[in-house]
Amino acid sequence: MTLLVIAYLGGALTILSPCILPILPFIFARAGQPFLRSTLPMLAGMAATFSLVATLAAIGGGWAIEANEFGRLAALLLLALFGLGLISPRIATILSQPVVRLGNRLMNAAGKPGSVPTAAGSLLLGIATGLLWAPCAGPILGLVLTGAALQGTNLETTVLLGAYAAGAATSLALALLAGARIFAALKRSLGVGERIRQVLGAAVIAGVGVIALGLDTGLLAKLSYASTSSFEQAVLDRLHTRPGEDGMEVASADNSMLAGNGKPFHADLPVEGRAPSLGGAVEWLNSPPLSAEALKGKVVLVDFWTYSCINCIRTIPYVRAWAEKYKDQGLVVIGVHAPEFAFEKKIDNVKKAISDFKIGYPVAIDNDYKIWRAFNNSYWPASYLIDAKGNIRYHHFGEGNYGRTEQAIQDLLREAGSDVATSAPVKPEAKGAEASADLKDIRSGETYIGYRQATGFASNEGLRPGSSGTYSIDRPGLNEWGLSGNWTVGAEEATLDKSDGAIIYRFSARDLHLVLGPDGSGKPVRFQVTIDGHAPGADHGTDIDADGNGTVTSTRLYQLVRQSGGVTPRTFTIRFLDPGVQAYAFTFG
Repeated sequence: MTLLVIAYLGGALTILSPCILPILPFIFARAGQPFLRSTLPMLAGMAATFSLVATLAAIGGGWAIEANEFGRLAALLLLALFGLGLISPRIATILSQPVVRLGNRLMNAAGKPGSVPTAAGSLLLGIATGLLWAPCAGPILGLVLTGAALQGTNLETTVLLGAYAAGAATSLALALLAGARIFAALKRSLGVGERIRQVLGAAVIAGVGVIALGLDTGLLAKLSYASTSSFEQAVLDRLHTRPGEDGMEVASADNSMLAGNGKPFHADLPVEGRAPSLGGAVEWLNSPPLSAEALKGKVVLVDFWTYSCINCIRTIPYVRAWAEKYKDQGLVVIGVHAPEFAFEKKIDNVKKAISDFKIGYPVAIDNDYKIWRAFNNSYWPASYLIDAKGNIRYHHFGEGNYGRTEQAIQDLLREAGSDVATSAPVKPEAKGAEASADLKDIRSGETYIGYRQATGFASNEGLRPGSSGTYSIDRPGLNEWGLSGNWTVGAEEATLDKSDGAIIYRFSARDLHLVLGPDGSGKPVRFQVTIDGHAPGADHGTDIDADGNGTVTSTRLYQLVRQSGGVTPRTFTIRFLDPGVQAYAFTFG
């Protein structure tokens, strides 16, 4: 029920996001029409269609995406005709003759003088809008989609997507009711009803153009990164359930160390619930399996991570430093490796990553997500602090807040009886991809290459899920990318079938990373990177040289660009000299 409320509120917040702008003209074209016969059927059609398409995409993969592309084209045509009909009743009459009765009824439903709106026409408009709506994947929608990826698509996923769409429909309905009153007042006071219809028609045509050009998932998505994320994160922090939250009162932690005034020291950290079992790991690295009994009396930091996640990589230096600094004071750090991609389930890959990152603390391999689900976790990275009595006392999701986390570690250690002194927070020397992100200059977001979550694709031929094809690309816009050469695009990755293929991305950030790997044979793949058509020089990342040369030897995250000067939009090109490379996702820093 809590997740249902979160999903609904996340949908309601989309009214604040620029990603909603392209469909607003279709919605407000219904202003002034009866709510039950016009507004309600349209919004219901939009919500149901979005939920169905999103569910089918997760279940059916490539065929569902291809089918939806045809649906989008039909919806664009239908709504373009609708817009023209709003601009001119004469145009509506001419267009309606060859487009069957349904089109004529649809235009009548738009408010043609003397007509009666029909629920069927409004429902059809809503279905078309649902096919075109591409909400920005903020924290809440990301939570739902992550659950589908980790636990498989099921009835719960469909219900949550429906709740998200219902939230959006509710906020749009409220906005439409307010807009209807404004339009009615304008008509009464100015007598410009026909002019308003024409303006709405032009807005509908403009909305069709925005979606057809991909600006709804490109420029507007970029603008949306900073618009609703803070609101959504606040909703998650307030409503997201924690292990042990079952409506029963949880006992307070005992005090065991005396504070300076002679009283037992008690950390000012709430009890969030009992820590669940760490059982369910398929294997433990750097340690034998650790049980609750073995950890009794210890303060435990549980860090959920996966080795190709850039946010996790930038957190590792701090987790590593805490493990070393407080190991003799009673702190046990446990990394729980929960994979995002299939290749991260290979334990040999994780072992190599642990060696590369110089991780010495225990790591539980959670390939079946049993520990993930036991903690009711939804994020990479995520940290949970467990006190000496086995209660969760602190959590943090994502990067940052390192000083507060270390203070919580010190407080719980003192509460457990350690004489740890208050000290300055660690400042690890982080290099390469481990270095903190340049947050003020990031204008590009994580971009998946596999068809299941691909966005911003700009190759001339369009995405061809699951089949080999030859691609080409001209000049991508900001936050657009494309393939060149012969590729097969799978659900998670794109595989180069012949040598001399390339990936081009127009980005704006200090750092660019790309998750790459060789094919099943493991044969290394040579590549060369250019920035704006030239060798990167001083702007090269740690995995290439100044001339842009590099080699894919294992499946991991490669840092390919680190701009040494001011951050400006750049065109990144990586050309592979050998076939077989597999490309998964871009991330930025």
